[in-house]
Formats: sequence, structure tokens, C-alpha cells
Amino acid sequence: MSPASLDKPLTLALSKGRIFDETMPLLAAAGIQVTENPETSRKLIIPTSSDNLQLIIVRASDVPTYVQYGAADFGIAGKDVLHEHVAEHPGGLYQPVDLNIARCRLCVAVRRGFDYEAAVYKGARLRVATKYVQAAREHFAAKGVYVDLIKLYGSMELAPLVGLADAIVDLVSTGGTLKANNLVAVEEVAQISSRLIVNQASLKTRSAELQPLIDAFSHASASLA
Repeated sequence: MSPASLDKPLTLALSKGRIFDETMPLLAAAGIQVTENPETSRKLIIPTSSDNLQLIIVRASDVPTYVQYGAADFGIAGKDVLHEHVAEHPGGLYQPVDLNIARCRLCVAVRRGFDYEAAVYKGARLRVATKYVQAAREHFAAKGVYVDLIKLYGSMELAPLVGLADAIVDLVSTGGTLKANNLVAVEEVAQISSRLIVNQASLKTRSAELQPLIDAFSHASASLA
């Protein structure tokens, strides 16, 4: 480890929204306050009350990339994002703690009135729209169902309504968006929560700084559960 790296603060990668909001109590339990709100600030690098920790604000799907390639020492990402990332980029990430925050479900949903049970049988073929391609492929392969996967990045609920897909695989929290668009969740693919992820090289070279934070996050998530 070079002398310069000793002066560099640890970097935690986070995304805006629910994960950021639910991470704040964990940081507070570790005695760390965040000085700015990314929802109102234009800054992408945010200092904290600790001289040895800064945050970077990135897209949720980019958090594992920043951590794996060492641009961030650690980060917080949903199991959904991690599953897709690791399938394409194995290695380089350590996942020491399930923080049990930002909980939701990854589900199959269809247009209300669509006979999903009749459509899903061994040897059947479905068109499925999702950004969770790996998870969807594995889910339907386990059923012996062939799928034509259509990768979308937003407005997933529209796909069955306009005939683009028979079904979608997407995150469901309250189910309000599905209901508003005349869709219904018909099957759960996985329970989703957010995990603390750590760059393996950082854990080796900066373990004295990282491990107390990992432990603090673990204890705080357990106490807030």
C-alpha cells in the first residue's frame, strides 16, 4: 500500500432513493453523518462527518462495477442487481452482510385475465420482458419453459399491455403500479434485499479501516431489523 493511499478516504458507493434513505440509519449507528442530500445536491461525491469516508452517488446497476474495479472500496446494492452483475462479471466482489434493507420481491407479472397457468408448461414458449435477464432465464429454465427475453430498462408494465411480451419479470414492492396498469403478480422469483459489497483488494490492503465499518453495518442492520 502506497503512502498516498493512507491519506485517501474510503469510498462508499450508493444509489439515490430507497437504498440511500435506508442506509442513513446504518451510517448514523456507526457514528457517521452525511453532510448533503443527493436528492437536492448536484454533487456526485459527498463528504461525511468522518474524514476517512466519502460517498459516491451512482446508478443502482453501476454500484457493483464501481466496487469491483476499485473506484469504490465498498457499496450497497440489491440482490437483483448483484445477481445480474456477477453472472456477467464473476469475481472481485465480497458480500459479507445482507443488510435486510430495501426489501421487495422479484416477480413474474402478466396482464389481468391472461391464463398464466395454462401458458406455463414444460416445453412451452413465452415472450418475457425484463431487465433481469439472468434471473428470468434461470427461473423459466427450471420449469422447462423456453423464453424469448426482451430486455427493457423502464416502463416494464407497458410490455404486456401493447403485446410486446406475454409476461414481465420485475421488482414488486406494494403492487400499486401493477394494479394501476391492470397487471397482476402471478409468481415470485426471489426475495430481494440489499447487501454490503466490498472490493476484495481493498479488504486486504485496508482491512483495519474497512472491517470496523463492516462490523458496524452488520450490528446496526441486525438491531434495526
